[in-house]
Amino acid sequence: MLNAIQWDSNLIRRYDQAGPRYTSYPTAVQFHERVSQFDLLHALRDSRKAMRPLSLYVHVPFCAHICYYCACNKVITKDRGRAQPYLEKLEREIEIISHHLDPQQKVEQLHFGGGTPTFLSHDELRHLMGHLRQHFNLLDDDSGDYSIEIDPREADWSTMGLLRELGFNRVSLGVQDLDPAVQRAVNRLQTLEETRAIIEAARTLQFRSVNIDLIYGLPLQTPERFARTVDEIIALQPDRLSLFNYAHLPERFMPQRRINTSDLPSPGDKLAMLHTSIEQLSAAGYRYIGMDHFALPDDELASAQEDGSLQRNFQGYTTHGHCDLIGLGVSSISQIGDLYCQNISDLSKYQDSLEHSELATVRGLHCDDDDRLRRAVIQQLICHFQLRFIDIEQAYSIEFRRYFADIWPQLQQMANDGLIELNAQGIEVLPAGRLLVRSLCMLFDRYLNELSRQRFSRVI
Repeated sequence: MLNAIQWDSNLIRRYDQAGPRYTSYPTAVQFHERVSQFDLLHALRDSRKAMRPLSLYVHVPFCAHICYYCACNKVITKDRGRAQPYLEKLEREIEIISHHLDPQQKVEQLHFGGGTPTFLSHDELRHLMGHLRQHFNLLDDDSGDYSIEIDPREADWSTMGLLRELGFNRVSLGVQDLDPAVQRAVNRLQTLEETRAIIEAARTLQFRSVNIDLIYGLPLQTPERFARTVDEIIALQPDRLSLFNYAHLPERFMPQRRINTSDLPSPGDKLAMLHTSIEQLSAAGYRYIGMDHFALPDDELASAQEDGSLQRNFQGYTTHGHCDLIGLGVSSISQIGDLYCQNISDLSKYQDSLEHSELATVRGLHCDDDDRLRRAVIQQLICHFQLRFIDIEQAYSIEFRRYFADIWPQLQQMANDGLIELNAQGIEVLPAGRLLVRSLCMLFDRYLNELSRQRFSRVI
């Protein structure tokens, strides 16, 4: 079965190491400041010539409340008036970017992330979506994947009705944990009833898909308490579910310094939470897509994995990896052809750039031939758990074993340990290796070293 997982504690302990999540290859750690807005404009021109479809990501950084675990780029404020100056500059960015694209390039995918996108008022959301429709070719027949992240504490039935009216057909809800003690420890008080009300609204209003995010490894969590949360979430029947490992990095993310380290669960308890959660989700019919993601068998991600079309980008697993991804807003990342580029992460500097009608691109990279080859290998393994050497050899004119001779002994060791099957034809990730596929992908990452590993979370 595609979603089969074999739990092996010894292998997990041996291969559980810090490493990238591979929403891109090369990863954002490799971005440098020799990429500017001029590189972005050239890439947009190439996209226009090729008439490639588009995926838009819009970053709304504002939150009314701080969640101590959060590692996102965000601005905590109760002042709703702070959104308006930002939206004015965001709309200017939309105008500049769209000017370099063809009006007929279809936007197949749209995602509002944050922060908390529903921090914006109804009028602000309506105006922003109107501006996007004015400057981009958004689909009107509900066939696109148009999603938005929802904080159930910042939304109600009228909000959901507005979002559906504006064209959104997928929602992703942050929940993390339903236990009140855990919620207090991370400063995110959110009742099951609040979450259920938003899901009921989404179902009634015929949103196509509901995703729920959970995190294991938060302070005061225990295997028994977290199992109750998972049971409650399963009862809500989300189409997709993400189960993230909390990475405690207080030296990098200041809000995490408010978490009492002594309240964090032990490594053994974290493993137990993950193990039990996988058993609960599997028993409920969810398929393991990979990299912390689960979906019901009739979900588009599961179907795409079956037919070989599943891909991965900065929005996670996607069925729209063939699109050029354009990031709009502070800190957002674009992937256009072989160019990665990122906007500045400082809100004031972002707004200052757009004030002068200059794009806020500050770093990125151009992929070379080796990057493209390794990206293809990592994509295939992380999305489909298998790789045919001949596909890579024909596409990139290499002999696979010779090209990757330096890591062949490590691949053989993984095969000996039962994580993969390795033969002359290719690699298959076995059930015991699927939770550890990041460790396999890391072998093909030529940039990874001990120093860069410190910037990433652990595999499990």
